[in-house]
Amino acid sequence: MVTVGSDSVFKKRAKKIRDNALKEKVKKQVARIVRDPTIGEPMRFSRKNTREVYIAPFRLSCLCLKSQDTIVFLDLYHKDGQ
Repeated sequence: MVTVGSDSVFKKRAKKIRDNALKEKVKKQVARIVRDPTIGEPMRFSRKNTREVYIAPFRLSCLCLKSQDTIVFLDLYHKDGQ
């Protein structure tokens, strides 16, 4: 069984979303990542072991630790704010 956690930054930014359609998209992507942690684009260099999923116009960043069977949602940020 996979253990799911979230960073305080992710919780804060997810709470600020006011658009209900966007909230549903984020919830669906989170559920999809929990089912299959290998989806999304793997990051390189200093962000190694993290993955990103694109939810227009945002990106959802998560850390997948296979050895501990853990997924930690790190951040939800605007694509232009990279």
